[in-house]
Parts: sequence; structure tokens; C-alpha cells
Amino acid sequence: MKIMNSNERLKVQTGIKMVIFGPYGIGKTSLLKTINEPTLCLDFEAGLLAVQDWQGDSVSIRTWNEARDIACLIGGPNPALKSDSAYSQRHYEHVSSKYKELSSEFLKYRCVFIDSITVASRLCLLWAKMQPEAFSERSGKQDMRAAYGLLAQEIMAWLNQFQHIPNKDIITVGTLGQYLDDFNRSTWLPQCEGAKTASEIPGIVDEVISMVGIKKDDGTEVRSFVCQTINSWGYPAKDRSGCLNMVEEPHLGKLLTKIKTKAFAIQPVTPNI
Repeated sequence: MKIMNSNERLKVQTGIKMVIFGPYGIGKTSLLKTINEPTLCLDFEAGLLAVQDWQGDSVSIRTWNEARDIACLIGGPNPALKSDSAYSQRHYEHVSSKYKELSSEFLKYRCVFIDSITVASRLCLLWAKMQPEAFSERSGKQDMRAAYGLLAQEIMAWLNQFQHIPNKDIITVGTLGQYLDDFNRSTWLPQCEGAKTASEIPGIVDEVISMVGIKKDDGTEVRSFVCQTINSWGYPAKDRSGCLNMVEEPHLGKLLTKIKTKAFAIQPVTPNI
């Protein structure tokens, strides 16, 4: 435990943790081509056809246990957890031994691109439904409320593992859905398994961005990033850096550079004594 002053804090290399939601087909996966730093894509969707000419590396994730293992490998052990917990020191030692050839490879990446949280939550729910906690002790029947509770805990722990990686940018994409209430009013919400999961994800990241089509004055639509919470369209968004306009160009390289240039260029003022 250590108290850091403002000068020390500014010297710490901090990665940006961001989630981008957008409707199907808007081009979320294609954002990989706009990243200017060494990037690893965690491919949950087997959907990299649109970026076959992208020069980066990818890992295909097929099970929730694989998702846990790679999060532990990249993020390292969490010292606050018990030895039998996921992401503990024991878990890290196990996966480091199991994937010896991968452990050193992760050091070269400055960005991890997760595609997508929507599919990851489905894998997690399949895993949660098979756990002993998801069955009633009395009847032995499946308890879906318990399964969804376990889902929320697992997803939050998984994302928290990435959130605490200090020197990497973590970009997570997911599907944005439009829902109509009883009064035919439109609401845009992230599409994830479990209402609690969808509602809590935006709270743990630095930036929440909606990638959508915005109508111009001439009636045409242009793909855009909506970045501020208060926007006229009601899209989910949040800018913890305070550096972004309400609408930004859908280019991750430029966006990351803008945040880092403005947010990390602030020099502390030394008080006169």
C-alpha cells in the first residue's frame, strides 16, 4: 500500500477501458482496422470474416472456462481472492503452466479487443446453468434465478480482471438493441444475457460509446460514435475522461489518441509554500 502524489500518478501508464455498443451490421468488428497499436482480438463470435485482411492476432474462445483462463493470463493473479477462486494466484499458476507458449506472447500487445460481450455472456450463461448452485437443493430442479445471479457475478468478475490491467487498452464491443415500451417509446439497451449484467457493465469501464448511424441535415446517415451521457437520441454513453465531444468519428486510433493526449497531458500545479 502506498500513497501516490500527483506527479507520481501522472507517470503511471494507464490503459483505457472502453465498451462500444452498436446494432448488428454497423461495423463494430471492422474497428479493429482503425487501431494503431499491437492488438490481440478475443474472438467469441467466429466472425472475423469482415476483417480477414487485418494484420493483428486473434484467439478463438469457445467456452467460458477458456474465457476465464485467458483473462487470468493477461491480467495476472488477483491477490484479494481465495486460492480456489478464479483469477487467484493458484489459477494463474495453473494457466501459466498450461499455456506456457502464450504467457510471454501477451506482453507485446498494447490493446485487447473483445468481440463480443454479447456472445461472451451467452457462453457464461451456458456455464452457469450447469453449476451446482443453479439447482435447487430440495427438488434438484434447475433454478434459473440462481443461474442468472451466478451469470452476473461471473461477468463482473471477468470484466473486473481486464479493468485492472494497468498498461493495456481494453476495447469491448457488444450489440445494441432497440426496445419499445407499452406507450411505443423507444429505448436503446445493451444486449447481454441477464438484465443485471447489461445494467452493470457501463458502470465499471471508463468509456461507454454507442456506434450508430446519425442523420445529417441532408437526410443521409453517417456512422458515428455517440460519447456523452446526455444526448438527444437516448443512446447509452459515458465519457469519464471529459475529452470527447458528443459525436466523434468512428475511428478507434484517433479516439484513443485524443483521450491520451488530453487526459494525460495535464501537468500538476506545485503549491507555493
